[in-house]
Amino acid sequence: MKQLIQPCFWFDKQASEAAAFYRSVFPDVEVLSAGETVVNLKIADQRLMLLNGGPYFSVNPSISLFYHAADRPEIDRLWQALLVGGEVRMPLKEYPFAPRYGFLADQFGVNWQLILPRESPRQKLHPSLMFTQDRCGRAEEAIQFYTNLFPNSSVGFLSRYGAGAEPDKEGALNYSTFELGGQWFSAMDSAQRHPFTFTEGVSLFLECDTQDEIDFYWSRLGDGGSESQCGWLKDRFGLSWQVVPKILGELMADPERAQRVVKTFLPMKKLIIDELIRA
Repeated sequence: MKQLIQPCFWFDKQASEAAAFYRSVFPDVEVLSAGETVVNLKIADQRLMLLNGGPYFSVNPSISLFYHAADRPEIDRLWQALLVGGEVRMPLKEYPFAPRYGFLADQFGVNWQLILPRESPRQKLHPSLMFTQDRCGRAEEAIQFYTNLFPNSSVGFLSRYGAGAEPDKEGALNYSTFELGGQWFSAMDSAQRHPFTFTEGVSLFLECDTQDEIDFYWSRLGDGGSESQCGWLKDRFGLSWQVVPKILGELMADPERAQRVVKTFLPMKKLIIDELIRA
Protein backbone atom coordinates (compact mmCIF):
# COMPACT_ATOMS: atom_id res chain seq x y z
CA MET A 1 0.00 0.00 0.00
CA LYS A 2 1.26 3.47 -0.90
CA GLN A 3 1.88 5.62 2.17
CA LEU A 4 0.45 9.04 1.49
CA ILE A 5 2.23 10.67 4.43
CA GLN A 6 5.62 9.98 5.99
CA PRO A 7 7.50 11.71 8.81
CA CYS A 8 10.64 13.62 7.85
CA PHE A 9 13.42 14.09 10.41
CA TRP A 10 15.73 17.09 10.01
CA PHE A 11 19.44 16.51 10.60
CA ASP A 12 22.42 18.80 10.23
CA LYS A 13 24.40 16.26 8.17
CA GLN A 14 23.95 12.89 9.92
CA ALA A 15 21.15 11.35 7.82
CA SER A 16 23.30 8.55 6.35
CA GLU A 17 24.84 7.79 9.73
CA ALA A 18 21.40 7.62 11.33
CA ALA A 19 20.11 5.31 8.59
CA ALA A 20 23.06 2.96 9.10
CA PHE A 21 22.40 2.96 12.85
CA TYR A 22 18.73 2.04 12.40
CA ARG A 23 19.72 -0.76 10.01
CA SER A 24 21.92 -2.17 12.78
CA VAL A 25 19.17 -1.90 15.42
CA PHE A 26 15.94 -3.02 13.77
CA PRO A 27 15.36 -6.43 12.16
CA ASP A 28 13.29 -5.19 9.22
CA VAL A 29 14.84 -2.13 7.55
CA GLU A 30 14.95 -1.31 3.84
CA VAL A 31 16.86 1.67 2.44
CA LEU A 32 14.67 2.87 -0.43
CA SER A 33 17.03 5.59 -1.68
CA ALA A 34 20.14 7.32 -0.40
CA GLY A 35 21.64 10.60 -1.54
CA GLU A 36 23.73 13.37 -0.03
CA THR A 37 20.66 15.32 1.08
CA VAL A 38 17.90 12.75 1.63
CA VAL A 39 17.78 9.14 2.77
CA ASN A 40 14.46 7.32 2.44
CA LEU A 41 14.04 4.12 4.40
CA LYS A 42 11.37 1.79 5.66
CA ILE A 43 11.37 0.34 9.16
CA ALA A 44 8.85 -2.48 9.51
CA ASP A 45 5.71 -1.05 7.86
CA GLN A 46 6.54 2.66 8.10
CA ARG A 47 8.42 4.82 5.58
CA LEU A 48 10.70 7.53 6.98
CA MET A 49 12.62 10.39 5.41
CA LEU A 50 15.93 11.60 6.86
CA LEU A 51 16.89 15.07 5.60
CA ASN A 52 20.27 16.78 5.80
CA GLY A 53 19.06 20.37 6.05
CA GLY A 54 21.85 22.06 7.99
CA PRO A 55 21.90 23.39 11.55
CA TYR A 56 18.69 25.44 11.34
CA PHE A 57 16.27 23.01 13.06
CA SER A 58 16.55 20.00 15.33
CA VAL A 59 14.36 17.02 16.13
CA ASN A 60 12.30 17.12 19.33
CA PRO A 61 9.79 14.81 21.11
CA SER A 62 6.65 16.53 19.76
CA ILE A 63 6.66 13.88 17.02
CA SER A 64 8.04 10.49 18.01
CA LEU A 65 8.00 6.99 16.55
CA PHE A 66 5.84 4.42 18.34
CA TYR A 67 7.11 0.84 17.97
CA HIS A 68 5.16 -2.27 19.00
CA ALA A 69 7.52 -5.03 20.08
CA ALA A 70 6.65 -8.68 19.54
CA ASP A 71 7.88 -9.88 22.94
CA ARG A 72 9.91 -8.89 25.99
CA PRO A 73 13.30 -9.94 24.54
CA GLU A 74 12.69 -7.73 21.50
CA ILE A 75 11.67 -4.64 23.47
CA ASP A 76 14.59 -5.06 25.88
CA ARG A 77 17.08 -5.49 23.03
CA LEU A 78 15.77 -2.47 21.10
CA TRP A 79 15.76 -0.34 24.24
CA GLN A 80 19.40 -1.10 25.01
CA ALA A 81 20.49 -0.53 21.40
CA LEU A 82 18.60 2.74 20.90
CA LEU A 83 19.67 4.12 24.27
CA VAL A 84 23.40 4.10 23.45
CA GLY A 85 24.34 7.79 23.48
CA GLY A 86 20.69 8.69 24.01
CA GLU A 87 18.44 9.85 26.85
CA VAL A 88 15.62 8.24 28.85
CA ARG A 89 12.34 10.19 28.89
CA MET A 90 10.22 7.52 30.60
CA PRO A 91 11.96 4.40 31.95
CA LEU A 92 11.29 0.99 30.45
CA LYS A 93 8.97 -0.79 32.90
CA GLU A 94 5.37 -1.84 33.53
CA TYR A 95 2.71 0.88 33.39
CA PRO A 96 -1.08 0.74 33.89
CA PHE A 97 -1.53 0.86 30.11
CA ALA A 98 1.10 -1.73 29.13
CA PRO A 99 3.12 -4.59 30.64
CA ARG A 100 6.29 -2.93 29.30
CA TYR A 101 6.81 0.55 27.87
CA GLY A 102 9.57 3.13 27.61
CA PHE A 103 10.20 6.50 25.93
CA LEU A 104 13.68 7.61 24.87
CA ALA A 105 15.65 9.86 22.56
CA ASP A 106 18.40 8.14 20.59
CA GLN A 107 21.88 9.51 19.89
CA PHE A 108 20.54 11.51 16.91
CA GLY A 109 17.72 13.09 18.90
CA VAL A 110 14.98 10.99 17.28
CA ASN A 111 12.39 9.99 19.89
CA TRP A 112 11.03 6.47 20.27
CA GLN A 113 8.17 5.04 22.27
CA LEU A 114 8.61 1.28 22.67
CA ILE A 115 5.68 -0.78 23.90
CA LEU A 116 4.86 -4.42 24.51
CA PRO A 117 1.17 -4.26 23.61
CA ARG A 118 -1.61 -6.30 25.16
CA GLU A 119 -3.30 -6.66 21.76
CA SER A 120 -1.98 -7.07 18.22
CA PRO A 121 -1.27 -3.62 16.72
CA ARG A 122 -2.76 -2.37 13.47
CA GLN A 123 0.70 -1.16 12.46
CA LYS A 124 4.11 -2.17 13.81
CA LEU A 125 5.52 1.37 13.74
CA HIS A 126 3.67 4.69 13.50
CA PRO A 127 4.24 8.42 14.09
CA SER A 128 2.94 9.85 17.36
CA LEU A 129 2.02 13.53 17.88
CA MET A 130 2.21 15.35 21.23
CA PHE A 131 0.27 18.61 21.53
CA THR A 132 2.07 20.82 24.06
CA GLN A 133 2.24 24.45 25.17
CA ASP A 134 -0.39 26.58 23.38
CA ARG A 135 -1.39 23.57 21.20
CA CYS A 136 -2.29 21.46 24.24
CA GLY A 137 -5.98 20.60 24.24
CA ARG A 138 -6.25 20.64 20.44
CA ALA A 139 -5.37 17.02 19.68
CA GLU A 140 -8.97 15.94 19.16
CA GLU A 141 -9.68 18.98 16.97
CA ALA A 142 -6.62 18.11 14.87
CA ILE A 143 -7.68 14.47 14.52
CA GLN A 144 -11.11 15.53 13.28
CA PHE A 145 -9.54 18.00 10.83
CA TYR A 146 -7.05 15.50 9.39
CA THR A 147 -9.49 12.57 9.14
CA ASN A 148 -12.00 14.77 7.32
CA LEU A 149 -9.30 16.01 4.94
CA PHE A 150 -7.60 12.80 3.78
CA PRO A 151 -9.28 9.85 2.02
CA ASN A 152 -9.43 6.41 3.62
CA SER A 153 -9.22 7.92 7.10
CA SER A 154 -10.93 7.18 10.40
CA VAL A 155 -10.79 7.80 14.14
CA GLY A 156 -9.65 4.75 16.08
CA PHE A 157 -9.39 4.95 19.86
CA LEU A 158 -9.85 8.01 22.11
CA SER A 159 -8.77 7.94 25.78
CA ARG A 160 -9.26 11.00 27.99
CA TYR A 161 -7.76 12.41 31.15
CA GLY A 162 -10.04 12.05 34.14
CA ALA A 163 -10.47 14.33 37.13
CA GLY A 164 -7.38 14.93 39.22
CA ALA A 165 -4.88 14.69 36.35
CA GLU A 166 -3.70 18.29 36.72
CA PRO A 167 -2.13 20.14 35.01
CA ASP A 168 -3.89 18.19 32.25
CA LYS A 169 -7.54 19.10 31.87
CA GLU A 170 -10.28 16.55 32.33
CA GLY A 171 -11.51 15.44 28.90
CA ALA A 172 -8.30 16.19 27.01
CA LEU A 173 -6.74 13.25 25.17
CA ASN A 174 -4.14 11.20 27.02
CA TYR A 175 -3.93 8.79 24.07
CA SER A 176 -5.65 8.34 20.74
CA THR A 177 -5.23 6.57 17.43
CA PHE A 178 -6.37 7.62 13.99
CA GLU A 179 -5.90 6.57 10.38
CA LEU A 180 -4.90 8.88 7.52
CA GLY A 181 -4.83 7.49 4.00
CA GLY A 182 -4.76 3.95 5.35
CA GLN A 183 -1.85 4.44 7.76
CA TRP A 184 -2.02 4.84 11.52
CA PHE A 185 -0.97 7.65 13.84
CA SER A 186 -1.40 8.35 17.52
CA ALA A 187 -1.77 11.65 19.37
CA MET A 188 -2.06 13.07 22.87
CA ASP A 189 -2.33 16.35 24.75
CA SER A 190 0.20 17.16 27.46
CA ALA A 191 -0.02 20.21 29.73
CA GLN A 192 3.26 19.42 31.45
CA ARG A 193 5.91 22.15 31.20
CA HIS A 194 7.55 20.78 28.08
CA PRO A 195 10.27 22.93 26.46
CA PHE A 196 9.23 21.78 22.97
CA THR A 197 6.40 21.96 20.48
CA PHE A 198 5.98 21.28 16.75
CA THR A 199 8.75 22.68 14.53
CA GLU A 200 10.28 22.00 11.12
CA GLY A 201 12.63 19.59 12.93
CA VAL A 202 10.05 16.87 12.32
CA SER A 203 7.61 17.44 9.47
CA LEU A 204 5.08 15.37 7.57
CA PHE A 205 5.95 14.75 3.92
CA LEU A 206 2.87 14.57 1.69
CA GLU A 207 3.46 13.18 -1.81
CA CYS A 208 0.92 14.22 -4.47
CA ASP A 209 0.31 12.70 -7.90
CA THR A 210 -1.14 15.78 -9.63
CA GLN A 211 -1.19 19.56 -9.49
CA ASP A 212 -4.85 19.40 -8.47
CA GLU A 213 -3.86 17.36 -5.41
CA ILE A 214 -1.11 19.84 -4.54
CA ASP A 215 -3.53 22.76 -4.92
CA PHE A 216 -6.15 21.04 -2.76
CA TYR A 217 -3.89 20.06 0.14
CA TRP A 218 -1.91 23.30 0.01
CA SER A 219 -5.12 25.29 0.35
CA ARG A 220 -6.70 23.14 3.08
CA LEU A 221 -3.60 22.53 5.19
CA GLY A 222 -2.47 26.14 4.90
CA ASP A 223 -5.85 27.56 5.96
CA GLY A 224 -5.22 29.17 9.33
CA GLY A 225 -1.51 28.38 9.15
CA SER A 226 1.42 29.90 7.26
CA GLU A 227 3.17 29.25 3.95
CA SER A 228 6.92 28.90 3.50
CA GLN A 229 9.37 28.23 0.67
CA CYS A 230 9.90 25.06 -1.37
CA GLY A 231 6.55 23.41 -0.67
CA TRP A 232 6.70 23.83 3.12
CA LEU A 233 3.82 25.12 5.23
CA LYS A 234 2.53 25.08 8.79
CA ASP A 235 -1.07 24.15 9.44
CA ARG A 236 -3.41 25.73 12.01
CA PHE A 237 -1.96 23.48 14.73
CA GLY A 238 1.65 24.47 14.02
CA LEU A 239 2.51 21.14 12.40
CA SER A 240 4.94 21.43 9.47
CA TRP A 241 4.10 19.79 6.14
CA GLN A 242 5.98 19.35 2.87
CA VAL A 243 3.48 19.20 -0.01
CA VAL A 244 5.50 17.78 -2.88
CA PRO A 245 4.78 16.25 -6.33
CA LYS A 246 5.65 12.59 -6.69
CA ILE A 247 7.54 13.36 -9.91
CA LEU A 248 10.09 15.48 -8.04
CA GLY A 249 12.19 12.43 -7.17
CA GLU A 250 12.43 11.51 -10.85
CA LEU A 251 13.35 15.08 -11.82
CA MET A 252 16.09 15.17 -9.18
CA ALA A 253 17.60 11.83 -10.26
CA ASP A 254 19.59 13.47 -13.09
CA PRO A 255 22.32 15.56 -11.39
CA GLU A 256 22.50 18.09 -14.24
CA ARG A 257 18.74 18.56 -14.38
CA ALA A 258 18.48 18.59 -10.59
CA GLN A 259 20.42 21.85 -10.43
CA ARG A 260 17.89 23.52 -12.72
CA VAL A 261 14.97 22.05 -10.82
CA VAL A 262 16.32 23.30 -7.49
CA LYS A 263 16.90 26.76 -8.97
CA THR A 264 13.28 26.74 -10.16
CA PHE A 265 11.60 25.64 -6.94
CA LEU A 266 13.69 27.66 -4.46
CA PRO A 267 11.67 30.88 -5.02
CA MET A 268 8.35 28.98 -5.01
CA LYS A 269 6.06 28.51 -2.06
CA LYS A 270 3.48 26.10 -3.49
CA LEU A 271 5.25 23.86 -6.01
CA ILE A 272 4.06 24.00 -9.64
CA ILE A 273 4.65 20.73 -11.49
CA ASP A 274 4.67 22.17 -15.04
CA GLU A 275 7.37 24.70 -14.15
CA LEU A 276 9.51 22.00 -12.54
CA ILE A 277 9.19 19.78 -15.62
CA ARG A 278 10.21 22.65 -17.91
CA ALA A 279 13.31 23.41 -15.85
